[in-house]
Amino acid sequence: MARARNREEFPHAPLHAGLVVFTFLTVYPVLWVFTIAFSGKQSLALADLPESPTLWDRLRAITPWPERWSMANFASVFADQPFLAWLGNSALIAVATTILGVCLAMTAAYAFSRFRFPGQRAGMMSFLVSQMFPGTLMLIPLYIIVVQWLGLGSTRTGLVLVYGTTSVPFSVWMLKGYFDTIPKELEEAAVIEGASAGKIFWRIIIPLAKPALAITALFSFMSSWNEFILAATLIDKEEMYTAPVGLRFFVGGFSQQWGYFAAGSIIVSIPVVFLFLYLQKYLVSGLTAGSVKG
Repeated sequence: MARARNREEFPHAPLHAGLVVFTFLTVYPVLWVFTIAFSGKQSLALADLPESPTLWDRLRAITPWPERWSMANFASVFADQPFLAWLGNSALIAVATTILGVCLAMTAAYAFSRFRFPGQRAGMMSFLVSQMFPGTLMLIPLYIIVVQWLGLGSTRTGLVLVYGTTSVPFSVWMLKGYFDTIPKELEEAAVIEGASAGKIFWRIIIPLAKPALAITALFSFMSSWNEFILAATLIDKEEMYTAPVGLRFFVGGFSQQWGYFAAGSIIVSIPVVFLFLYLQKYLVSGLTAGSVKG
């Protein structure tokens, strides 16, 4: 019996070793970002190799650990650049995009899930087809519509409209699939009790759909917070830049300030990390399990 158990457990060792290797490969570049940010330097080569380097010298050169810890890069990012203004622009745009995208998506998804109307299937397929094209394909049409027709170039409103509408197709598909899992018997029971359609939607459907709404909100926020190409195309005023667009000036053609870039990258990633940690309690399915007996 012991031999059989050992034979069954033995294959787990290579699997765990492989997971450790791939985890290290994933974390290693992130450790270098932290090392460059806290080194106080602007160069990627943090350790100078001697003329005849030993094996220890080579290992030290590829080890992500600064020779001297410093917060100078973080202080310079806030002092020498309008980085706070860029973070504020990103925060306003991301929050407004999340609210707009989630509100549009949850009402549309509920309609596609519960009602039957002409063009329902064509509408869902159009949402799916729109996700098959790369985002760069829409640069020119969006620039013409937002900048030339609407006159919203270099404005937060223009980016919110673009980000909100482009996030709707994916959000509708995600929420529609979750709404389909909510038993219709709950709504029928509420109708018998005299509840209106609006009360059913806000008091029953939305509370049960918190996990899907959390994922949708997180997706909308992350997409708008990290987006670079559309923001760099539609905005040409420095004071209106978002944080990802502003970071490109640290590693331009005439200067390579990798320390500032790494420090700014860490600062930009902090809100997304905290938002994910806060919303992870909602990322659990099965809240409707047991709602209906039988």
